[in-house]
Amino acid sequence: MAYPEVSPGSTTAATAAATAPVLSVRNVEKAYNVGRPDEKLAIADVSFDVAKGEFVCVVGPSGAGKTTILRCLSGLLPPTSGEVRFEGARLQDVPDRLSVVFQDYSRSLFPWLTVNKNVAVPLKVAGVRKQEREDRIRTVLHAVGLGDVGTSYPWQLSGGMQQRVAIARALAHQPDMLLMDEPFASVDAQTRFDLEDLILEVRRQLDITVVLVTHDIDEAVYLSDRVVVLSGAPSRIAEIVDVPLGRPRNQLTTRSSETFGRLRSHLMQLVTTA
Repeated sequence: MAYPEVSPGSTTAATAAATAPVLSVRNVEKAYNVGRPDEKLAIADVSFDVAKGEFVCVVGPSGAGKTTILRCLSGLLPPTSGEVRFEGARLQDVPDRLSVVFQDYSRSLFPWLTVNKNVAVPLKVAGVRKQEREDRIRTVLHAVGLGDVGTSYPWQLSGGMQQRVAIARALAHQPDMLLMDEPFASVDAQTRFDLEDLILEVRRQLDITVVLVTHDIDEAVYLSDRVVVLSGAPSRIAEIVDVPLGRPRNQLTTRSSETFGRLRSHLMQLVTTA
């Protein structure tokens, strides 16, 4: 994809910056064990864009390579061919303005560090000064509803609270985009609903762009502005579905709406036949 060259101070530059996608995925292919007899193509050809402030969910059948795609989108895994651009720059590694939240929160947190110190880890690595670190930690813990547990250890918290800590740590870096890999899959149903509403509220407050990989069709409809549906491996785009549900959303009224039911049925059909 070609990006126009514009002078930084021009009106055209401002317009281009406002309209260019935050994330641009073009003809991404990923193969494992390339050149060996057991070479396997996981992703065949995937292209889509994500606009600033958008919430996009990625769904697909089991084994469709959803986590592989997320790793390619984050810069953690280089594609075999094609390209991923974040804020106009081709990804070579994980950029500073992007954060990732994984499913296994229990392994991503350091059990010997307090909540405050866990959240502080990426800030220390980035060289953020102590006073600013403390301010950011206080802000993000409050945003995820954990303002009073900073001196606790992760093992003293419930699974849902631990995942909130992981989200807070990702947000402390003040990212422009948050990538999430099935972040609510390991918690009970009620906690999952609470965390879904939490990420919607955090996204609204902080005005960030979110891409979330999930196997849960209902979750994808409830959270997103658009849903990228993958085919079975090797993955291709089966369809990109707009989600015309109003905001703010409510677990009871939104999920009970006719539009929600129609979208859920359509996505279910796509995933089961992909």
